Amino acid sequence: MVTLVVLTPENWEECADLQVSPAQSAFIASNLYSIAEVQFLTGFVVKGICHRDEMIGMLMYGIDPDDGNYWIYRFMIDDKHQGKGYAKQAMALLIADIQQENTANIPFLMVGYHSENNTAHYFYQSTGFVSQGLADWGENLAQYCLV
Repeated sequence: MVTLVVLTPENWEECADLQVSPAQSAFIASNLYSIAEVQFLTGFVVKGICHRDEMIGMLMYGIDPDDGNYWIYRFMIDDKHQGKGYAKQAMALLIADIQQENTANIPFLMVGYHSENNTAHYFYQSTGFVSQGLADWGENLAQYCLV
């Protein structure tokens, strides 16, 4: 069973140690960087993705001040745990959490990903995101309708 957990003084290092494969590392910032970055992003949170009692991934999301939509800034599953369906379960939990907390009826959950990251493209497509083309900053954009 997959769960999302708040990072605490007891588990943040376990999260920081998780890594994607070397081939994927060019597509995403390290978890340590993300844990540091979120300290300065108002309205964003980092959560660990756990399978049973083991941390297997991490995500970071919040409301972007530029467009007012929810954005996923990071979403990763550790290399050793990929291909087991955990990412889809975690995404379903994240979307359910956002829909529950979305009292302002924010219409969209957005994600940007590297244009060469085909795995991310197919993953987001398979979880209900719709491609929105290329962003000004060069990433592919995908959108999930929340309302």
